[in-house]
This record gives sequence, structure tokens and C-alpha cells, in this order.
Amino acid sequence: MAVHLLSCCAPVTPCTNIIELECFQKSVMSNKGKILIIKLDHRILSLLIRDNQILSIQVQKPDEHAVGNIYLGKVRSLSENIGAAFVNLGQDYIAFLPLSQMKHAVVTNRVFDGKLRAEDEILVQIIKEPMKNKQASVTAGLSLSGNYVVVKANGHKESPVQVSSKLGRKQKNKFSTLEALRKIGQHWQIVVRTNAGTLEDMTPLVREASSLAGQLEHILQIADKRTCYSCLYETRPDYIHFIQNSYTAEYDEIVTDLPEVYETLKEVLPEISPSVPLRLYEDNLLPLHKLYAVESRLRELLDRKVWLKSGGYLVIEPTEALISIDVNSGKYERGQDKDEAAFKINLEAAEMIALHLRARNLSGMILVDFINMKDKEQEQKLIEHMRNLLRKDSIHADVVDMTGLGLMEITRKKVRPSLKEQLDKT
Repeated sequence: MAVHLLSCCAPVTPCTNIIELECFQKSVMSNKGKILIIKLDHRILSLLIRDNQILSIQVQKPDEHAVGNIYLGKVRSLSENIGAAFVNLGQDYIAFLPLSQMKHAVVTNRVFDGKLRAEDEILVQIIKEPMKNKQASVTAGLSLSGNYVVVKANGHKESPVQVSSKLGRKQKNKFSTLEALRKIGQHWQIVVRTNAGTLEDMTPLVREASSLAGQLEHILQIADKRTCYSCLYETRPDYIHFIQNSYTAEYDEIVTDLPEVYETLKEVLPEISPSVPLRLYEDNLLPLHKLYAVESRLRELLDRKVWLKSGGYLVIEPTEALISIDVNSGKYERGQDKDEAAFKINLEAAEMIALHLRARNLSGMILVDFINMKDKEQEQKLIEHMRNLLRKDSIHADVVDMTGLGLMEITRKKVRPSLKEQLDKT
């Protein structure tokens, strides 16, 4: 097995039997966490794996109209009753544009008076890919995202620098008062991402903000010189966005067995994640997806029943309107105090639910039927426990409340299709 590292590493000896293979699998999975980029059934998958579990996964889309791309589209029609326009991005690829976002719109075929018309040529950016029977969504408020910041074209004079809500008060104050960022924020809106919280030196952050602002300015300058349906900005591959959207505190290595991906990452990692080592895995006898048992883990993520260590289990049922999750006591030991056992199983179930919401990318309204608890104090502890677990999710999720029927209501922002939809689509 030949292994190439960007950082120094001892060579890895190939496994010669099943026992050695199991030992090797345990050793490679015992670290903090890894991002794997593999090819499975002709699809590129990006995975964040820790403790033998998939925490997050994204499937590379074959669709050329990727989220983040910026186009000069043409308004096909307007629907005042739903406050939206339908924009053709070329080749009859129609996207949904809310009319509430016209304040900073760039229309190139006429002097824009604040009101959109049919046949207008407008600069738009894809923000959501098609989901089920819904079209892709676009916005007229353009932005470019990096590892540490997002730069938006719709500047905000009163608050030129905004900071991720997941960063502490001291960090928020440090970033919001950083003069170099505020200077860039005179013309653009700067949003500092959670990953910036790991920085001690602000140079990479300021450099990235300046670079993204320059790219955005160039796009706006050339828009009226391009023909309709032109793509003015093509986003990077999904696996690069996956790395950017993963918290650097969750992984300590990026591994791929795809030489073309490895070469691309060698170029961009010094910019987006300079402190994390990159490794090219090479072993034809034991492919990377076999080493990490990716196929069996994917099957587990698509199964409706999920077992807990305590003997309890979850039943996850996605429906058209919501996600239903039922917590069952299963095989827990009957000799235990019933109320205490219910509380213990519910706490464990909350951790597994938070993991599966993220790994399966389940979103919208989620209703969880936990095991009934008579103690209201324990119920409140369960709610707080779930809230704390959801704060670790890179996609916004929160507990709304407990319904009158004792169901926990959770919401999770829709960003992309569920894992099942991604796999079905490709």
C-alpha cells in the first residue's frame, strides 16, 4: 500500500489476514474524524466519519446547474399572487425567484426601476437545487462563500460585519470591530463563518474576504457585457464545498483515493484548510470505501429502524409533510426503575436523532415521539440536551417546543435534498 502525505507520516503496511485488517480498520477510525472523498457506483461521495459513524455526507450532483453558480438569466413570467418570478437560466432550466429580493437586483437590458418585468435579463445565483417536484431557487442578492467568510453584494451600512451566532461574545466583538474587515464592509456585507473561530492570525480571513470581494466586483462589472444565459461564475466541486462547510474541529485529515481529486485539493487546500493534512490512499486490493465499510453504513442510514446501545430503538418515517421519529424502549432491562430508564433511553435517542438528522440530511418539520416521562424537570432537561446537540449541526436546526400531545417539534433548514433523494437522483 503506497501512501502519499502532504505531512510526514510513516508508511502503512498492507494487511495480510482478516485479523490484521480488523486491527487496521480500528486504527484508522480511532482518530478525531476524517473527511473521505471516494467514488462509489460512478458517484463522488464526500463523507465526514468519526467513531465508525457517518456524521455527514454529500453526493456529487451530475446537474451542471450547481448551487452557487451565477447566471445572466431571462425572466420568463411573473406570478404576483405568490410574489415570484420564473427565470430561464438557459436550455429551458427554469428557476424560482422571490420578488421580495429585488432591492439589489442587477438588470442588464434596461435601467432598473425596482420592478421586474417579463423578458428582463437579470443576474441571479442558484441557492437551492430542485427538490422533489419543486424547481431550483435563485436569488438576486449575490454572494461568494469561503472557508472563513461570506461576502454579499447587498451591503449593510449599519452592520458591515456580521458574525456566526455559534461564536462566543468575545469572538464576535473581535471580528465585528476588525478594521480591515470593516473597510471591506463599506461596499459589501461580510459574514464571518464559524470556522474563523479557530484562527489566531486574522491575515487569512482578511485575505479571503478581500479576494471574494474582488471576484464579486468583477462579476458585477462584466454582467452587462455578457449575452443572456451566460454563466458568469461557476462554483467549485461539491467536495470542496463539503470541506468548507465542515467544522475544522471535527476532523484531522482528508483522505481520497481519486488522483484527480487529490491534485485539485493540493491546489486549493492551502487556501481553504491549510492546517489539515491531505492523503492519497492507494491500495487496489482494499479500496477506501471497503476499508471504511461505506456501503453497509449507507444501508444503515437508509434503514427505518435504528438500534440504540441501551436496547431501545428509533423508527424514522419521512413523509410528504414532515419527518416522524418514534422512540421505543425495545430490549431495555425491565428490572430498572421505569421512569429513570425512560429518561436514559430518551437522552441516548436524542443523540442518535441529532446524528441521523444531519447524516440523512432530513429537514423541514420533525416530530419526535419520545418515551413518556412523568417528571417535567426531566422533560426540560431532554429539551435542553436536544438543543445543545442540534447546535453542533452546520445547518440551522432547533427545538420549537413540546406539543400538547407530548411530541417534540424540531425544525431544520432545507438546504439540499435528503440523502435518499440524492442517491435516488444520481
